[in-house]
Amino acid sequence: MKFRAEIDVMPLTALLDPQGKAVTSSMKNLGLAEIENVRIGKHITLGLEAADKEEAHKKVEEACKKLLANEIMESYDIELFEESN
Repeated sequence: MKFRAEIDVMPLTALLDPQGKAVTSSMKNLGLAEIENVRIGKHITLGLEAADKEEAHKKVEEACKKLLANEIMESYDIELFEESN
């Protein structure tokens, strides 16, 4: 079966997010002071083949832990979608 994984990787809430802080400051300069606490992360989309959704999730989880996210500083969320052939 073919799957598409959508992964959101974000800095941990307890850590400073310099990019988010810079964007938050810029919002004030743009007259958008009501926008605050911006956090910036990354969105990853990948395709994979697996026997079932459980196996696909395990493979994506392994990819996140080994390469796509730094679990010391980041958290991640995975969404899986079955792709039609």
